Amino acid sequence: MKFAVGIGALFVALVAARAHAGDVQATFREDQQQALATWLDGNLAALVETCKYVHAHPELSLHEQATSALVAKELKATGFEVATEVGGHGVVGVLKNGDGPTVLVRGDMDALPVTEETDLPYASTQTFTKDDGTTVGVMHACGHDVHTTMVIGTARALSALRDKWSGTVMLIAQPAEELGLGAGAMIRDGLFERYGKPDYCLSLHVAHDMPVGDVGYTPGWAAANVDSVDITIHGRGGHGARPNSTVDPIVTAAYVITQLQTIVSRRVSPIEPAVVTVGSIHGGSKHNVIPNEVKLQLTVRTYTDEVRRQVLDSIKQITTDVCAAFQCPQPPDVVVDDETYTPACYNDPGLTRAAADVFAKLLGKDHVFEQPAEMGGEDFGQFAKHLGVPGLQYDLGSISQARYDASKKDGAIPLPSLHSSKYEAETEPAVRQAVSTMTTLTLSLLPEKD
Repeated sequence: MKFAVGIGALFVALVAARAHAGDVQATFREDQQQALATWLDGNLAALVETCKYVHAHPELSLHEQATSALVAKELKATGFEVATEVGGHGVVGVLKNGDGPTVLVRGDMDALPVTEETDLPYASTQTFTKDDGTTVGVMHACGHDVHTTMVIGTARALSALRDKWSGTVMLIAQPAEELGLGAGAMIRDGLFERYGKPDYCLSLHVAHDMPVGDVGYTPGWAAANVDSVDITIHGRGGHGARPNSTVDPIVTAAYVITQLQTIVSRRVSPIEPAVVTVGSIHGGSKHNVIPNEVKLQLTVRTYTDEVRRQVLDSIKQITTDVCAAFQCPQPPDVVVDDETYTPACYNDPGLTRAAADVFAKLLGKDHVFEQPAEMGGEDFGQFAKHLGVPGLQYDLGSISQARYDASKKDGAIPLPSLHSSKYEAETEPAVRQAVSTMTTLTLSLLPEKD
């Protein structure tokens, strides 16, 4: 789940300056890289077929049974100790290979309720019938098919190269990332108490606007806290021709909406990013009827816990006070949906710098880029935050150079974004780069075998 909303290099620099992370040692070893490249040459075709199969058989969040079973089977075949149904359909694979740190590598498995409109020969034709009887298409429109294959490929590669490294690798195939639920569910299910506590947490995400062969990284805050807020404003309905006999919740809601916009502009520090968006307003049923209530749905984006609390408290205070000023018959209902709360994702600057150096040696400096932070959500950050260890999620190019170049010409149609029914990754090179970059980064954090 990725959203491209840049906030500017100035804020990134400020975050990096106040970051608490120290240096992280990551060693790029030519012999390991040569062995990995040789292994990929002989095993890439099978991984590509796996990715195509996963793409053609997507499963929605909380319904990842078959994908989970596939990953578990593959990890067991490589010699990993495997646990299933962790926090739902989560899979955990652990490979202990001597003394050394533990590195967590996470990939997410769930797809989206999107009907695919690509011309891929392995395009999804899957559908899902909801509780209300309606049917929706299902598609890997966010690259989780590549992410899932990365977990499988990284497991196979690290197992094949186990004579070259020492330590422990924990691979996680996570469910329900698109809902922001999977990481927290796995943690609450005893992930780290039952299977060990990593020293580093790693993840990647495909990018719709970067060519294959490029890697992007963001030190510090990389994705935001995501909160959903539901507001019900209670009025006293009546005839639209006699508004003086009513308490109009629509007018009240309109005033609330305008005042909510002052939270970011007048309450939050100018150097602390925050977003308050009213995405939905529902009230009334007829031209000349003033309703009894109006419902609002908000999304709130912040980075720090302090700003998050300030914004959420301000939403409740402003809404309550406006309703009192408009003499609503009862206070509004302001509900923050804790179940869907997604904590911000923080990339440890020390680990990020070390990874960028490794990627530059692997891909060349011209293919490794620092990127601005985003206000989208990504629940991967919960793992490192819960443990208090360095974490990093980097972006991986997934589009052919030709398509990327064409999109930059004057008047060209932009590339389909993630979550688009037309998004498609260049499967073979994307899978190779996903497995290559993640395996190389993991190896760089582990000591060589004695």
